[in-house]
Amino acid sequence: MANKDYYEILGVSKNADADEIKSAYRRLAKKYHPDLNKTPEAAEKFKEINEAYEVLGDDKKRANYDQYGSADGPQFGGGQGGAGFGDFFGGSGGFGGGFSDIFSDIFSAFGGGGSSRVQQRGEDINIAMKLSFEEAVFGVEKIISFNRVESCKKCNGTGAKNGKEYTTCSQCGGAGRVRYQQSTMFGTTIRESVCPKCGGTGKMIKEKCEECNGKGYKKVPAQVRVKVPAGIDDGQTIRMRGEGNAPVSKGVSGDLNIKISVAPHKIFKRVGTDLLFDLYVPFTTCLLGGKVEIPLTKGTTILEIKEGTQSGIVMRLKGKGVKVLNRDSYGDLLVTIKSEPPKTLNKKTKDLLKNIEENLTENDFPKFKEFKNKIKGL
Repeated sequence: MANKDYYEILGVSKNADADEIKSAYRRLAKKYHPDLNKTPEAAEKFKEINEAYEVLGDDKKRANYDQYGSADGPQFGGGQGGAGFGDFFGGSGGFGGGFSDIFSDIFSAFGGGGSSRVQQRGEDINIAMKLSFEEAVFGVEKIISFNRVESCKKCNGTGAKNGKEYTTCSQCGGAGRVRYQQSTMFGTTIRESVCPKCGGTGKMIKEKCEECNGKGYKKVPAQVRVKVPAGIDDGQTIRMRGEGNAPVSKGVSGDLNIKISVAPHKIFKRVGTDLLFDLYVPFTTCLLGGKVEIPLTKGTTILEIKEGTQSGIVMRLKGKGVKVLNRDSYGDLLVTIKSEPPKTLNKKTKDLLKNIEENLTENDFPKFKEFKNKIKGL
């Protein structure tokens, strides 16, 4: 024992307290227990961490190990000696409860622990909900209808006629689970599993309920009022706890998951909480400036376009977008200005434009001039 670093084996520091050591052992024991880990090295590793915990889990042995490098103290080969594997699973050690409590905790994670029946959880129900663009932006309340599994009210979920025509299972005593004790080279282990006689219900039905045919549950129509929050987006899901299917035995109901689908808007494109759209205006408005009425999520506003506005520029209206979910803040409205030339030109208009063109020079179009300079010599 003295040649091994037990702290390193358990992965803790030499200053680790009792809880840290116990927690490290619990984690490693679950990982390497031969009943849970079938790899060739698991058994040897499990034996090694048990050996480490036998020492570090006992205050006196740990003190001897820290001072003399051996759990037996200064008298090599004498003293109290090491404990056998029976002590691992039955003794209390320095932490109270010992290995038996730890292994009870470990195996409870794989199916229970203690005599009470493990609660089941009903299955989730997944449905879709379609919203208009406005309903998603401002929020809405809707009543949705669907079918779900519920406990039979006539038999109170027992599956027995009038909820009384049953007896307690003789094999599990009504717990719904049975425990098996097994002796191995590492000591005694305890397993739990569903009672094979009653199928985990803890009851033996003498006469079935006519309403649910002895199942204790049935599928029924259900309605739920859903509060859709303002700002919800396409593809997001609303989870309603406990509104799903009831479990087939005692336990808690699953959840109702509502996936949101939002219809597109005629003008706006939504990106997160921002709204975007392209605003096409006559090219003269970009040249001379002007005012244009544009839509908002509620009503309209006047957008002022300055003289000489370039096509493609984005104008941002702060706080005119979509509400941020569960917060009192909003995204922005981004308007991209698009200069639109006339579709046709009559002779009078052409003459006017030619007159304008003659009065303009290359210096009036700096970007075009820059482009021409770049391509010179190519």
